Amino acid sequence: MLKKPESTDIFSLFYILPTVFNSDLDRGFSIIDYDLNDELVTREDLEQLHELNVMFKFDLVLNHLSVGSPQFQDLLKKGEKSKYMDFFIDWNKFWHSHGEMGSDGHMVPHDEHLDKLFMRKPGLPILKVRFPDGSDRPYWNTFYQEVFYHEVTAHNLLHALEIEELTYDDAENIAAILNDILNAKGDTSEIDLGEYNHLKKDIISVVEQDRKYLGQMDLNAQSQEVWDFYDETLKKLRAHGGKLVRLDAFAYLHKEPGENNFFNKPGTWDYLARLQKIADKYDLTLLPEIHSEYGSELHEEVAAKNFPIYDFFLPGLVIDALDRGTNRHLLRWIDDLLKKGIKTINMLGCHDGIPVLDLKGVVVDGVSKEGLLSDEEIDAVIENVIARGGRVKNLYGPDGKKISYYQINATFFSALGENEKKLRLARAIQMFMPGIPQVWYLDLFAGKNDYAAADKGGTGGHKEINRTTLTNNDIDQGLKQPIVRDQLEIMKLRNTSPAFDGELTVNNTDEHCLNLTWNHQECMAILSADLRDFSFNITHKENGSDENVMTYS
Repeated sequence: MLKKPESTDIFSLFYILPTVFNSDLDRGFSIIDYDLNDELVTREDLEQLHELNVMFKFDLVLNHLSVGSPQFQDLLKKGEKSKYMDFFIDWNKFWHSHGEMGSDGHMVPHDEHLDKLFMRKPGLPILKVRFPDGSDRPYWNTFYQEVFYHEVTAHNLLHALEIEELTYDDAENIAAILNDILNAKGDTSEIDLGEYNHLKKDIISVVEQDRKYLGQMDLNAQSQEVWDFYDETLKKLRAHGGKLVRLDAFAYLHKEPGENNFFNKPGTWDYLARLQKIADKYDLTLLPEIHSEYGSELHEEVAAKNFPIYDFFLPGLVIDALDRGTNRHLLRWIDDLLKKGIKTINMLGCHDGIPVLDLKGVVVDGVSKEGLLSDEEIDAVIENVIARGGRVKNLYGPDGKKISYYQINATFFSALGENEKKLRLARAIQMFMPGIPQVWYLDLFAGKNDYAAADKGGTGGHKEINRTTLTNNDIDQGLKQPIVRDQLEIMKLRNTSPAFDGELTVNNTDEHCLNLTWNHQECMAILSADLRDFSFNITHKENGSDENVMTYS
């Protein structure tokens, strides 16, 4: 696609999701290792992109690794003799002095600690891991997990047990009982084997030895092995041709009893400073990914440390502006960016979802700090997008109760009611915002919600609504569509005009209008838009030449 003439001078950075590496879940975000996935990419592919003057943005998933990683597999195989014994977080060891042992073998943190845990799913964030000695050890698992077993057969039981008194018919009966329990996701420790109960310990041992896992295990950042791994990985990303490195889920990395397990301070800052030193060694720019309420001002703290931030506020603000025909909240955010010198990577849609939690205000020590949108306005955004087919991802408290919407999953085109005029103006607004614009491929092609993929995706299926695979033919046909070509035209101006290297001026207008001007030396670019009927002009003038006016109505 990037080699096509329609893409000439439009893209200068290519954000390749971690499917470029070896992974097994979540479109790459459950990473096994950071070597190139030779089924999808070769070194020659990356070199050809370099010839197009395209730089790469990669992910470093700081908080977790796949259970399929060499480190976790070594732990499963060698147990306490593994060099990676402390590479992951032993839940019971972590909470040893800060909780009570429960009846099912894992520590339950004291209430004052439990109340501070920020959950991504119901229940405690643990996965019980079977060690070679037959013991089960709980390990910290913030995100996805699945435990499964292969079907038990009479042949396998007879071969593993080697008990003369056990006939083939006996083994078949036992296998049938076990498979019924396993298929029902039951607890094998509570199984009743009837006349075979005297063999229960040996039989369960055989079954558990074949336990398999799927999921993402939290890393223990107090281990030097983990920091050696980060150093090795950043070096590898640079060798792959990376320039920008997005720090995925970094805010969960620093964990300490008595502190929140999400962006606790100063620990998180200490970790970021340590990572920055490694990144500097390999000439990489780090982009911490942080979702938090606007009122918490956490994004300002990250920006003040001279890190660029993701503009997770823009998608909801644009939907609000175009749905209600008002520039008020959007202009407030632009004013923030300019006055506070906040550097951003901005977006509309992305691989994940449309954030809404980020727009909220908070109450700190009894003092209310307002959000970019009021709760009522946020609710209206949510209701509108859901009415247009969007789906939601929820957050949970330690009691398993839903506490808030985290994001809405939808293509941005569908979130706008599949209105091409809205999408065209939304893209123009993005291109005139401060920061580096990031464009999700499916939104560029006016992709619609993929309900079949979302339904098929199971637990994480909500994300698949906006991850439709496009074939080369889909791209060829899409490039013929006016909505696609118009977006490319606007994006090309953004990528090539010197005006955007200068300063942004926000011009006074009626509330239903928007007028943004970029100036650099003798070059000028102006966006003049009506947020009610979605018509707009882009005026461009360079080095004394005649004005070029692009009109969209």
